[in-house]
Amino acid sequence: MCRYGLPFVSPNNILVTTINGTGSLIEAIYVVIFLIFAERRIRLRMLGLLGVVTSIFAAVVLISLLALHGNGRKIFCGLAATIFSICMYASPLSIMRLVIKTKSVEFMPFLLSLSVFLCGTSWFIYGLLGRDPFIIIPNGCGSFLGLTQLVLYAMYRKNKGPAARPGKGEAAAAAAEVEDAKKVAAAVELADATTNKVADTVADGKVASQV
Repeated sequence: MCRYGLPFVSPNNILVTTINGTGSLIEAIYVVIFLIFAERRIRLRMLGLLGVVTSIFAAVVLISLLALHGNGRKIFCGLAATIFSICMYASPLSIMRLVIKTKSVEFMPFLLSLSVFLCGTSWFIYGLLGRDPFIIIPNGCGSFLGLTQLVLYAMYRKNKGPAARPGKGEAAAAAAEVEDAKKVAAAVELADATTNKVADTVADGKVASQV
């Protein structure tokens, strides 16, 4: 989206360039911090993914500079920006699936969901005012996905703990049933022990009174 806003691609879109350029810098810092502290296996996988993304971006830049001009360049960069922006907004879908599966918002921070909604809505309105479909479409999707996250948060906000860890399925349910059975058995044993103790006390009292 940053390249789409450049003057030689899309005139009068300087806000798109400056804001998305700043966002790209901040996200680059996040990526560097993640790579520094990630485990070696995850770091290698992310470096490979980063290489693929960088190669695609370089290809978009070269094609737009060397092979396209005028309106064709704008459409090409706009389509690329739309695809990348939709991918960015769709990245929390796995977290939303986890929230629905576990009925817990432990892994979906409220402020992040709110920021996604506000950012998508703001740019969606900006695109409507400028009648720019390459801003309207991705940010409309982002606004909708942000709203969906807020709805999920409202539904499961009272449960921020590990309600049911993913991947355990029936084993987790069976383990829970076993634990419940153990608790019931322990309660029954405690009740029996208490009853026997009371009975012994009563019996001792009767013997003492007879003596």
